[in-house]
Amino acid sequence: MRLLVLGGTWFLGRAVVERALGRGWRVSTFNRGVSRADVPGVTAIRGDRVDAGDVRRLAEAGPWDAVIDTSSGELAPREVGIVVSALRGRVARWVHVSTVSVYAEWPRARLTEGSELLECPADADASVGFTGPDGTPTRYGFQKAGGERAVSSVFGDRAVFLRPGVILGPGEYVGRLPWWLRRTAAGGRFLAPAPAGRRIQPVDVRDVAHFALDQAVGEARGAFNVAHPEGMTFESFVRECLEATGGAGRPVWVEPEVLTGHGVRQWTELPLWRTHAGVWSVDPGRAVAAGLACRPLAETVRDTWAWLRADGTPVDHPRWAEHGIAPEKEAKILASL
Repeated sequence: MRLLVLGGTWFLGRAVVERALGRGWRVSTFNRGVSRADVPGVTAIRGDRVDAGDVRRLAEAGPWDAVIDTSSGELAPREVGIVVSALRGRVARWVHVSTVSVYAEWPRARLTEGSELLECPADADASVGFTGPDGTPTRYGFQKAGGERAVSSVFGDRAVFLRPGVILGPGEYVGRLPWWLRRTAAGGRFLAPAPAGRRIQPVDVRDVAHFALDQAVGEARGAFNVAHPEGMTFESFVRECLEATGGAGRPVWVEPEVLTGHGVRQWTELPLWRTHAGVWSVDPGRAVAAGLACRPLAETVRDTWAWLRADGTPVDHPRWAEHGIAPEKEAKILASL
């Protein structure tokens, strides 16, 4: 199996590469070489995916049986299309990592793969789309929907779209789970978003990588929602963080209206917390039927803490700084309760 990974040096891309090599596949990666070193054993092709000359060199290095694109996150649809068009005839199958943010009703309503998508043309530039006053929809979601259309316009039924919600695990660069682990490890009273029994559906990066590789050699077409089918309650999540870190902290469960009244930003200041009804109502049934297997999230929590203690050096990414409430703001809220 000849696999091309767009990206491939950190988090999901790295997990894909490591597991592909473990399967005995021949793996090429295409990236700028600025984030981290490539995994030993790959054929590294250096270049920028929005540079026409670099992309021509990439196409000349093929062909491949499949490509897994893990690096289109911040690209405009027309930029996604540069590589897609160049690899026409050089790749047999395209696995595209997208997001649940492409759905018009996320995070307000329960989602299936048949839910309506945001409208964004395949040739759109970065100006297309908007972010709503309550944070939904997002310009990011519009752009990712257009990116899917750019892939479909060239690869059609030979394309598969993976739409994860939140991906956690060792190597995380966003900082959601690392923040909770470090906060629970620090001890003392800490804010926790009620209701404690609300279920969340993050998925482990290693499980997403396995599923992406299976789709690279499969015959499925269309989209898959990639979310944990069982999930866990927020209370269980916090308890697992406390147990993994050995922290002596005590969660103080606070109702959503109190948190919002104090100006706590959803999704970032208390990572994974959002009041919208559909944020954790993503139906992954089609992916499960196609082989998605998700480890218990308790394992994800423990392994991420082990990574943080042993290495814990994420890629330098601006989103890391967005996550977590300032200690002085948290203390002020706790004092007011």
